[in-house]
Amino acid sequence: MPVPGGLAPRTLLRYLEENPIRKRKDPMPYSVYPLGPLETNSYLVYKDGQAVVIDAGGDPAPILHDLRAKGLTLAAICLTHRHFDHMYGVATLVKETGAPVYSPVHDACLIGTESSDGGIWGFPPVPAFESRDLPTGPQVFGGMACTVLDTPGHTPGSVCLLISDTMFSGDTLFAGSCGRTDFPGGSDAAMRASLRRLAGLSTDYRVYPGHGMDTTLAEEKRYNPYLR
Repeated sequence: MPVPGGLAPRTLLRYLEENPIRKRKDPMPYSVYPLGPLETNSYLVYKDGQAVVIDAGGDPAPILHDLRAKGLTLAAICLTHRHFDHMYGVATLVKETGAPVYSPVHDACLIGTESSDGGIWGFPPVPAFESRDLPTGPQVFGGMACTVLDTPGHTPGSVCLLISDTMFSGDTLFAGSCGRTDFPGGSDAAMRASLRRLAGLSTDYRVYPGHGMDTTLAEEKRYNPYLR
């Protein structure tokens, strides 16, 4: 929370009393890796020796290094949506760890298209991998409670993952912006409905998007024109 400068001591004291600094409890350990040709944010979330990868946009060597260095077992690889730039490293992770891949149910229609399998705009193909359906609602991955929110718009099956007080928003919500809807299966109407759903959440989640810097849901409600 930024504290305004230039305030008289008494005024500043009153400001701090009215706007207390709230410490997040039990923060979820995580690491972020901007991977691949579009620097997709790929996340490693872990607790009690178990880990989950959320999206894997490129060579997962740094993820594999950290799994070994931290003594973690990869329990699951979860995709926020089936676009090529979020999946380049998935096959290698599966080969090296044997972890199952969970993919949004309603993005199955994208399998076989260039936006999913690669080739669009001259980008290389995505190495093939098998996946299971990622159901929406309450789930548990690697012993970690996770709520999978259905947030279509960028793709038909886009999801946001809520773990503890963090939101992994994929390409639905960015700091100051939202995901594009002009790819195959995208929908302006669905995106608007998904953003309204996120705006209606009461928890001030720390938001970790698929690209760019992290933010908070409170900040986005206040400043993001797409969330108002």
